[in-house]
Amino acid sequence: MSSLQLGVGGIELVPQSTGYALLIGLGVAFCGVILVALKIQKAYLSEDSGTSEMFMVANRSVGTGLTASAVFSSWMWINETVFAAAMCYRYGIAVPLWWATGLCFQIALMAALGVLTKIRVPYAHTSLEIIRMRYGKIGHVVFIILNITNNVFGCASMILTGSQLVYGISGIHFAAATVLIPLGDIQHAYQNLPVVLYTAVGGLKATFLTDYLHTAIALLLIIYFTLEVLTNDAVGGLGGLYDKVMANAANNIVAGNFEGSVLTFKSKQAIIWALILKFGNLALVVMDTAFWQKSFATEVNATVPGYNLAALAIFGVPWGLGTVFGMTARALHNTPIWPTYPSPLTQAQVNAGFVMPYTVKALIGDSGIAAFFVLLFMALTSTVSSSMIAVSSILSFDVYKTYINPKASDKKLVKVSHLTVVFHGCFITGIALALNYGGANMTWIGYFRPILSCPGIIPLALTLLWSGQTRLAAIISPILGFFTGLAIWLGTSKALYGEINMTTTGMGVPALYGATASFFSPALYSVLISQYKPYKFDWRIFLRIELADEAQLARSSSVTAPQLPPSDTTSTVSDSEKVEPGTPSHRPAKASAAPDIAKLAPNPEHDPAVLEKNKAIFESSSAEVSLDEVHHPFNASTLQKLYWWHRVAWIWFVFIVLVTFIAWPMPLYRNYVFTKSFFSGWVTVAIFWQFFAFAAVVVYPLYDGWSEITKGARGVYHAAQNLFERERK
Repeated sequence: MSSLQLGVGGIELVPQSTGYALLIGLGVAFCGVILVALKIQKAYLSEDSGTSEMFMVANRSVGTGLTASAVFSSWMWINETVFAAAMCYRYGIAVPLWWATGLCFQIALMAALGVLTKIRVPYAHTSLEIIRMRYGKIGHVVFIILNITNNVFGCASMILTGSQLVYGISGIHFAAATVLIPLGDIQHAYQNLPVVLYTAVGGLKATFLTDYLHTAIALLLIIYFTLEVLTNDAVGGLGGLYDKVMANAANNIVAGNFEGSVLTFKSKQAIIWALILKFGNLALVVMDTAFWQKSFATEVNATVPGYNLAALAIFGVPWGLGTVFGMTARALHNTPIWPTYPSPLTQAQVNAGFVMPYTVKALIGDSGIAAFFVLLFMALTSTVSSSMIAVSSILSFDVYKTYINPKASDKKLVKVSHLTVVFHGCFITGIALALNYGGANMTWIGYFRPILSCPGIIPLALTLLWSGQTRLAAIISPILGFFTGLAIWLGTSKALYGEINMTTTGMGVPALYGATASFFSPALYSVLISQYKPYKFDWRIFLRIELADEAQLARSSSVTAPQLPPSDTTSTVSDSEKVEPGTPSHRPAKASAAPDIAKLAPNPEHDPAVLEKNKAIFESSSAEVSLDEVHHPFNASTLQKLYWWHRVAWIWFVFIVLVTFIAWPMPLYRNYVFTKSFFSGWVTVAIFWQFFAFAAVVVYPLYDGWSEITKGARGVYHAAQNLFERERK
């Protein structure tokens, strides 16, 4: 593997001034649009991001359409667009489908875990809050480190990739691009307010709104690029593309592919890379607080359909775009219209992601490069904003409120959240610069990240799925899993290639072995360690996680719930309750006073009788509360509905895994080169899938949220009308 060194040179496709104008202009434009949208939602939809509940989990009121759009946008990284084309060029036509199958099953898994969380931990703000409730401070700190490192590496790698692309095609220095993409530097606020400002001001709901805009614009551009390239005279449609790739077959030999063809699904390197991608992407989803927060923010009936709709929609992005651009580049890379001609496209330039912009320049021209910048901006800011709100929630809620200022008011917590957004923006910028100067590239980071992040996946999932996982097992198993994966990764690199360096550790086989060990070994460790002093966790303990400052929420009429005891306090446990000694739930504590239920807005999902009973329990500050007296706040019909969605989610997850891992790709892994008719049908379905994605995550959210849209529009219309009338007088 060729290492992506600092400052990989490309062909300057647009002037540097144009690059700066596009980055800065897009940032300012998006910032303005989102701030206006936030004003409207606060004024006319009673959605105030000045409360921590709104800032962190959007008052748990997001519907199916907006959920699907937000999850889709958060998962539509540069990988799924620019690098799907680059890797298709590198390994052949198998890569885009493998990439697509490596994106959807994680989202389907999060649908199942998300709805289970609503059943067992209805008032959670972050996944780490659940960890602290069950395993105490040490477990909490371990998973904070796992979550933040996963988030930082994922986000920083995207910024690194984006800065290299911007440098390669516009000449903007990579350091300047790295700063411009995520940060709002006070000295140059007019240049780079984009992501930090709207995230800091609006919180999670702002990211939902920006995610929708990102999704709509990005999908329009993806469809435009796909069709514009295929219909170009130099390509000649699907048939013409196939003919040109076959005619150029002698110059497109890929080692490890059947007959060296780029048009075969039997590719050894592609399948190794695909397996590593699956492990890495699973970590990026399950170990990313942002995907948990989005599930917490959804309505009861929106989690499963919203996430699974996004899982289906995302499939079409790398499959269609990657196939068209990767194959087109293979057809044209040694022709006079190619930007680097007569020089060949180097491996370093492929690793840097230049395949797609070079293809756009060759076939569409300068206007296409401007549109490519917009697509790049959409993918990058979506990633960065999601990362910022996730890390902000960890630092403000799981660190500041838990260990620094447990009595922090709602106003104070939101203020800290704003500050941590800015801090994280600066921090990931520094990490991206350090990775760039260190010579790391997207491939190496993609191979290392699963080894670092995968050890926490199974212990985290078992926190909700298995009552038998002990505190010691949850703390030790991810640590042992990381060192197991690291040892196998480095050991295999040494055994196969004779030395350990950036090149050997960036090879596919050692990375695959390391990722596999890092993912599966914690399951073995957890089961074995849990046999030492086994116990059975009582799920009712999770019902003690409180909503942040219910009195503030009551005034905003956003949520109905009695104030539960703080999550670091618990009740006296009866002898019949098997609770592991040493966990926070083992120590008795006094209950907190609850807000007056009469002041809380009615919510049909809550059981009024339970609310009244819980109010009576919690309003006496001297009472020690038994778990037998704590009841689930959802009424019986809502719980029954959630359990039904839970079954549906697991059935759908198994179905997606069986289809995308086995039934679809495995029969194609044989001695077969795509025929012209098969290739045409293959790409046609991929393009139709892009249109389905547009309908699912752009059109449907408008239908699903039409009442809120019309309510906000009426509010703006009446306000404008009143202002006009006042000015006339």
